Amino acid sequence: MQDASEQKNTSAAKSPPVSTLRSTSIETMVDKVYAELERRIVTCELAPGSLLSEADLSKQMNVSRTPIGEALQRLAREGLVMILPRRGILVTDISVSEQVQLLELRRDVSRFIARTGARRAKPHERERMREIAGDFAQAGHTQDDARMIEVDKEFHDLFVQCAHNTYATRAMVSMDSLSRRFWLFHRGSGGEHPASVRLHSDIALAIAAGDEGAAERASDALSDYLDEFTRNTLNSI
Repeated sequence: MQDASEQKNTSAAKSPPVSTLRSTSIETMVDKVYAELERRIVTCELAPGSLLSEADLSKQMNVSRTPIGEALQRLAREGLVMILPRRGILVTDISVSEQVQLLELRRDVSRFIARTGARRAKPHERERMREIAGDFAQAGHTQDDARMIEVDKEFHDLFVQCAHNTYATRAMVSMDSLSRRFWLFHRGSGGEHPASVRLHSDIALAIAAGDEGAAERASDALSDYLDEFTRNTLNSI
């Protein structure tokens, strides 16, 4: 596994200009910039401890500094970056102790979203959850790491959407980003695709079926997995 300094040195080479971000809507552009920066940070393409600048990001992504700044403010609220006056934007470090605290809250929020999502999901959301379960299986079978990351992100976005609860969504979004980054960074010390695929697929299928009890149990099983993974990571340091 690359350490943070090695990833920092290679991040620029991995980040081609994002020319598709042009849009007449500033809100849409901010969303696209946010999604791309969130992806780079969560996958550690922008390594923990990296110091960024709005000007450099604006050039790399071929957009003005306004949507860059707004996207960075959003990322700061979610704990992925810190905005340092007159210095730049710091990608936050990955902390095992903070991950432990995060998981204490995430378990209850995830359980609520899973149960509520199984009850409230729209027909098209249930259908997409079924498809995502298949996408997980396919990516796991082919060991397509990039595709697995894409499917995982889509699952988590749809997972919170299915609950149709604004406050639950707000609570979960930042925890998901931080938790996904932690898992991707440390999975060399114990992360297993098969377990992750099965646990996420179980949640997706339970929500698709409208089975609230199964969705809640599947959510708890994933929380147990993440708790164990975090403990193993802590013990390996």
